Amino acid sequence: MTEAPDAEPRRRASDVAPVLSVVTPTFNEADNIEPLVEGIHAALGEVPHEVIVVDDDSPDQTWRVADELAEGDRRVRVIRRIGEAGLSSAVIAGMAASRGQVLAVMDADLQHDETKLPEMARRITSGESDLVAGTRSPEHGGSYGDWGSGRRLVSWVATLIARLFLRVPVSDPMSGYFAVSRSTFDRMSERINPQGFKILLEFVGRRDPTLRVSEVGFTFRNRLHGETKLSPSVIRSYILAVAELRLGRQVKGQFVLYCLVGLSGVAVNLVVFGFFEWVGLGTVDIGFSDPVRWSLLLGIQASIFSNFALNNYFTFWERRYRRKQVLWGLVLFEIVSLFGVFVHVAIFQFLQNTGWGESLFGESLTTLIHDLIGFAVALVTNYYLNVNYTWSRRAEVGSG
Repeated sequence: MTEAPDAEPRRRASDVAPVLSVVTPTFNEADNIEPLVEGIHAALGEVPHEVIVVDDDSPDQTWRVADELAEGDRRVRVIRRIGEAGLSSAVIAGMAASRGQVLAVMDADLQHDETKLPEMARRITSGESDLVAGTRSPEHGGSYGDWGSGRRLVSWVATLIARLFLRVPVSDPMSGYFAVSRSTFDRMSERINPQGFKILLEFVGRRDPTLRVSEVGFTFRNRLHGETKLSPSVIRSYILAVAELRLGRQVKGQFVLYCLVGLSGVAVNLVVFGFFEWVGLGTVDIGFSDPVRWSLLLGIQASIFSNFALNNYFTFWERRYRRKQVLWGLVLFEIVSLFGVFVHVAIFQFLQNTGWGESLFGESLTTLIHDLIGFAVALVTNYYLNVNYTWSRRAEVGSG
């Protein structure tokens, strides 16, 4: 009974309109679907509800397992999406097809505590809240369970970024577990980016001042089946989502990420430069100018290496170089970077020679402004070249 994304349901999930619709997006969660549905039914008891499984055509045929459950359970509905993918768009598709007064979203990996669903629904149906977020924060009675220090640090940094740049009113915007009223969804659905990273982040990041938000603590459980979705691409997608929410869709999130990588390269440059200055490595005669400090050359090269690695695995994740292709990508990036150094120096020297702005700002400040203008032009030039050359035909280089 799999439903196409835009199709009218073939069969009603229940003769009684549900109070709560639980939407769970899935990809390769075949072993988790049955215990997930059983847990939701047990937690909600006699509360009229439906479970909507939105599967992105999983290779492990999660959709087939869910279909088999739905054949004997009128409270389960399945949407199999073919040719579409993405967590946020899957959730939006499930919410759009739902019939409940309250719409809840939870992962299918059994890590979210389904026993919190009745309380989340109660707060919304009583008019107490428009959105209720599940939180792992101890200050609200939640817990990260058996998470190691590394994953806790990643979550803490992600939450800090969201609270600083988006001023979100929740302690754990990355939990992915929340419930929202039907009216709130209807009001906000057009503002939500279906390609966004975390749908909860979309709701609280695009909220209006009237949105009433509360939190329910829960203990995050260990995954029993399947593999974790945490990867460099997830971190990348999160940073892009925050940039898009903060700056709007007019500013390309990829460029923001590229700039952040560039700033990290400045830090690498300074550390390497300072170390070799401390060592006293000396200078090298390059033949056509005064001797150049080794520390300067090594600092520039170290920043090129680090910038390439971070851009390859974060900024241009979908087109990243792999294995033997990495060396070719590094060569291209090196050429573009050296061209950027030339552009930076050329712009700086041109402005210095013309004396632009010196009468307004004075000699020292004008020199700094000229350097910043050169840096900005080189940054945009490098970004354009890297997008259109270094990573544009990555798949064709060394393929096969």
